[in-house]
Amino acid sequence: MSRIVMKFGGTSMAGIERIRSVALRVKREVEAGNQVAVVVSAMAGETDRLVNFCREASSLYDPREYDVVVSAGEQITSGLLAIALQAVGVQARSWLGWQLPIRTSDGHASARIGDIDTTALNESLARGEVAVIPGFQGVATGERVTTLGRGGSDTSAVAMAAAMKADRCDIYTDVDGVYTTDPRIVPRARKLKRVTYEEMLELASVGAKVLQTRSVGLAMKEQVRIQVLSSFTDVDAPMADTLPGTMIVGEQEIDLEEIGVERQLITGIAHDKNEAKITLTSVPDKPGSVGAIFTPLADANINVDMIVQNVAHSTGSTDVTFTVPAADLARSLEVLGNAKTTIGYAELVHDTRVAKISVVGVGMRSHAGVAATMFETLGGRGINIQAITTSEIKVSVLIEEDYTELAVRVLHTAYGLDAEDVPA
Repeated sequence: MSRIVMKFGGTSMAGIERIRSVALRVKREVEAGNQVAVVVSAMAGETDRLVNFCREASSLYDPREYDVVVSAGEQITSGLLAIALQAVGVQARSWLGWQLPIRTSDGHASARIGDIDTTALNESLARGEVAVIPGFQGVATGERVTTLGRGGSDTSAVAMAAAMKADRCDIYTDVDGVYTTDPRIVPRARKLKRVTYEEMLELASVGAKVLQTRSVGLAMKEQVRIQVLSSFTDVDAPMADTLPGTMIVGEQEIDLEEIGVERQLITGIAHDKNEAKITLTSVPDKPGSVGAIFTPLADANINVDMIVQNVAHSTGSTDVTFTVPAADLARSLEVLGNAKTTIGYAELVHDTRVAKISVVGVGMRSHAGVAATMFETLGGRGINIQAITTSEIKVSVLIEEDYTELAVRVLHTAYGLDAEDVPA
């Protein structure tokens, strides 16, 4: 008998027919002798609808009441799935965040999970019941409902799997696994059987949308095995434990299975068009100047990614270029405009027609030439690199947005990631 957490996202729960399909999928796991807890998201689009209600009611809404409203979407789907499971002969009940309870910080709309009491849950599972738990929510001081921020249901599922000591956490979504790159851009992209936590963290942070970054970080910390699966396959598709999706696991687990096999150098190519480039010209070339740029941005909770400082001019000044999320561009320009006197720059230039291209793989730790291959490949196709950033298992470059798809395709081929059994 295995103990499994199954998580279903908004598209999987989008309507009664979809919920019935989920119920049948859960029933198969129960009939296989597994103890099952299910974490559900709100129906697709429902959270946005509830958020808009709050904004219409008041532009200065109380975040505590906001959480009460937006958490209702998951409450509805958890109850509906419990009903659908009962209708197909499966014992089931819903557990709201305050009923377990799932204890969180007081940060309404962006709370963090502190502790999950699984006493009642374990008793329920021992009776053969399926526990249906709304994702995205918990309870804080004063028994106030909290929410974890957008995409928080993945985090709920991983946290629940850690607290239950589950054998794995199956996350069902609208894709059937993690691919070497976006199959819509590269038809020869391959589905990966296994990916390390570190690689998935990097892929998620640089544009891959399969899993939420926060959930992968928690899985790595708690050593929760995650499997990414599609909920849009036939109900009679292979069982989840036959590994039809992608497993996110520790590097040591992959090493044990690949003894004597050379590790793939690069795991995947990711792209992100949600970047904006900012350049400050003629910044005084003296100690403290760079701090004067990035301190006010940090105070405004704006994340800066790539940073390039040009060679100093003969005038004793330099140009500084960096990127921020495109959604934060307007706020960044305002912050930097207000700090112009302190920073002392001459001109502020921005560009939104850029894209970040990243190659990720733990194999690059022990191999030289990964960056060189990237630079040579892009240069050979006339693609100019505007900025570069690296980590131990990642190299990212900033390029003109119009070259995004071409860059992804040529790099995918350059690193030997193309599948051989897919027609070009």
